[in-house]
Amino acid sequence: MRRTARMLTGTALAAVAAGLAAAPASAAGSSLEVYPSAALPGGQVTVNTKECGDRGSAAGDASAVGAGPFTLAPSTHEGDAIGQFRVPPSAQPGTYEIVAKCATGGRQVTGDLVVTLSTAHEQVQPRGSVKTGVGGALGPDPVQTAAGVAALAVAAAGGTWLLHRRARGDGI
Repeated sequence: MRRTARMLTGTALAAVAAGLAAAPASAAGSSLEVYPSAALPGGQVTVNTKECGDRGSAAGDASAVGAGPFTLAPSTHEGDAIGQFRVPPSAQPGTYEIVAKCATGGRQVTGDLVVTLSTAHEQVQPRGSVKTGVGGALGPDPVQTAAGVAALAVAAAGGTWLLHRRARGDGI
């Protein structure tokens, strides 16, 4: 019982410490949400923040990625200020800081945009063969494949016939 209590207490303390360590990072002005967080060159990106107040607006800057300034306008969606920009087709892969400055109060918020050359959902199918040093009976040649299947069928039929004779007591 004591051991379980110590483990639970240690886990709880670790969780509280992690929460306290993360608190200053979010208070440091990194509350600009970027959707999608990873985009292709030429793709449309939406940013939003709640930090400018219910009906607040902001001036956005995506010049780090080469998109330049854009505006965040008040939205009816939970008091967010929302804006959009397009990633330039010439953008290079990497992580870029997007900045917005609230019109009232001058608070600055930031968020990260990752520019990639392929989407995370896109899967690349492997092609070719792997050189393992172990030979294989089946190859891309349909004649060899048919011969292998025929040899397996003959072996299976012969084995079945021999087992059947043995079960009847005829001998081999």
